[in-house]
Amino acid sequence: MVTTRRQYLRGIGGGAALLVGAGCIGRAPPNGNDGDDADSENGDDSDDGGDEHGGTRPEGTGGPGVTIVSVDDDVDLPVVPSVEIVREAATESSPPRLRTTLENTRDEPVTVGEGRAVHLEHVTDETGALVFLPSEGEYPAEPGCWRLTEDVHVTEEYRTFEIDAGASNSRPVDLYATPGEDACLPVGEYRFETTVSVGPPESEETSSDRWGLTLLLE
Repeated sequence: MVTTRRQYLRGIGGGAALLVGAGCIGRAPPNGNDGDDADSENGDDSDDGGDEHGGTRPEGTGGPGVTIVSVDDDVDLPVVPSVEIVREAATESSPPRLRTTLENTRDEPVTVGEGRAVHLEHVTDETGALVFLPSEGEYPAEPGCWRLTEDVHVTEEYRTFEIDAGASNSRPVDLYATPGEDACLPVGEYRFETTVSVGPPESEETSSDRWGLTLLLE
């Protein structure tokens, strides 16, 4: 499918909004590693939150554990996406964290967009209960609970970045509950999907396909 670059505004939840990066029009970071300073954290802080956290914090953990149930492997693009768990459970200081990676299998550079959504940044699950946000950001959320207290909106722009031939681009993303949820990080199975568009550098035409993954919180 051939598409052209476009501008858009993506919102999370309803009600009052916090604007992230307003007025910052440009490309996503080329190395895709910003905010990945906590990769070594294993989420081993113990906390029994009980009913205080909506009954979703099992005894002896920092919150419900994240398991990757499945990742789409049939994307019809020269860029292959993958995902891994960096921090399996929430702690009092940080929410669960994943790292997404896009690998360029071509022998020439490619341009990828939209630069945030391809890494699941600001992408909600199909039920609207959970959302991934860039790990380097600061958001209005309840510490330890990691439920957003306000909506988060992204700026109206279309970002792109390049991946060199045979190279990859990785980025960490943190998992939050959306405003209005009764539980902090509600247990259950959740499906996330996004669109990846790929084209030659400086080209307005791109080939696009959907990819996604299913997570289990328990």
